[in-house]
Amino acid sequence: MTKLILVLGDQLSKDMAALRAAEDGDVIVMAEVQDEASYVAHHPKKIAFIFAAMRKFADALREDGFKVAYTRLDDPENSHKIGGELLRRAEEFGADRIIATEPGEWRLINILTYLPIPVTQLPDDRFFASHAEFEDWAEDRKELRMEWFYREMRRKTGLLMEGDDPAGGEWNYDQQNRKPAKPDLFRKTPPEFEPDAITEEVLTLVEDRFGDHFGDLRPFRYATDRAGALKALDHFIAHALDEFGPYQDAMLIDDPLLFHSVLSPYLNAGLLSPREICEAAAGAYADGKVRLNSAEGFIRQILGWREFMRGIYFLQGPDYTSQNRLGHRRDLPALYWGGETRMACLSAAVGQTQKLAYAHHIQRLMVTGNFALLAGIDPAQVHEWYLAVYLDAYEWVEAPNVIGMSQFADGGLVGSKPYVSSGNYINKMSDYCGNCAYSVSRKTGEGACPFNLLYWDFMLRHRDLLEQNSRVSRIYANWDRMDKDRRSTVLAEAAAFLDRMEAGEIV
Repeated sequence: MTKLILVLGDQLSKDMAALRAAEDGDVIVMAEVQDEASYVAHHPKKIAFIFAAMRKFADALREDGFKVAYTRLDDPENSHKIGGELLRRAEEFGADRIIATEPGEWRLINILTYLPIPVTQLPDDRFFASHAEFEDWAEDRKELRMEWFYREMRRKTGLLMEGDDPAGGEWNYDQQNRKPAKPDLFRKTPPEFEPDAITEEVLTLVEDRFGDHFGDLRPFRYATDRAGALKALDHFIAHALDEFGPYQDAMLIDDPLLFHSVLSPYLNAGLLSPREICEAAAGAYADGKVRLNSAEGFIRQILGWREFMRGIYFLQGPDYTSQNRLGHRRDLPALYWGGETRMACLSAAVGQTQKLAYAHHIQRLMVTGNFALLAGIDPAQVHEWYLAVYLDAYEWVEAPNVIGMSQFADGGLVGSKPYVSSGNYINKMSDYCGNCAYSVSRKTGEGACPFNLLYWDFMLRHRDLLEQNSRVSRIYANWDRMDKDRRSTVLAEAAAFLDRMEAGEIV
């Protein structure tokens, strides 16, 4: 009897478990559906990237001899639901069961689980750690910290290992990776890819159907197939990885990419594998082409954080995205959707996101995430924004980064402390503050940096919880030594700022 083999838009790898299970006569099912394109208001670039990559992957499967039933978004018979397309194709081809690789969202897992036709969901073995391995590692631990998990992954894979010891004698070289950057007109940027006929057709479709979504669709310069993704990987290893480490936390208004790889869209869609990326970086270090702190810092983002985020997401279950330990309830302000703001750092990070559907990890964590946390924004709204606007965002990796690391909404499961700062950190790591309507050096009064005011407001709102945290508690001694009148002024001005923001005024 015929089986259907489901391939989703973030499973564009020929070695996916479901594809390996395919036999002669089976039908590969792929579908562009409205439900997946609009359950959050995805950036048009993200929709176009996924649809174009899906169409090219379907063609590649056909060239390999697979029978592919592909539904385009504008197909008049499209049910616009993954479940609906599977049932339609099952009836069309007389299929009695479905094989899928486990999706990366509980929402889709549940859809497949409750279809009125047997569905086998095979483990997604593209990752270094299985669910069972992560669960075994996490069992009976008082704290789940990425650093300890990362070391286990280094031992398991042998990446950057010298026998039983880490290369260079240290596991982590973060202390060497916190330099601010200077503008450089000769810095090489990631390769750009002109849209071919398939991509152009998709762009026109997305323009017509999703033109009201936040984000600029054109110009579109991302690769949409494996050949292009490999070219991007080779370029990063040859031209940017060596400088990536020292400057990975830096931010410049006129240089949004710096030495970042911008490989995460290809990695998370399946066009590149985590193993080949990590091995390329480790190989460049072994060949003496890149410094150790750069290779290690880059590999840690994939082998450490990426794997850890996936482990947390599946360990915590489908209710994880609803966590709100700090009780934050404010609505996400319009500035996150391109509304005017006087804050140069947020204008730069959101503007870059609007244009590119990309921002690097410090822009996400210490600018847009930091402000949302300080301002008490509802973490569910923050989560949906990140899921919508970034090309590389899929819930399994986005939710723990936002709910856990960025918004501390899980109460410290992912991060040992909230990632909050005053304006000083942003000023140290960027050139944003020199162009701002606010003064980063002003703590109170006219033109005081909102981050300076909101930092103390946040710390005082959550003193009962955070004062017990050894990594945070000493900060309260600084507050208690502050002049009483100054403390009152800080809190009053923070409250006035938040009132203006909630009233929809430009802040």
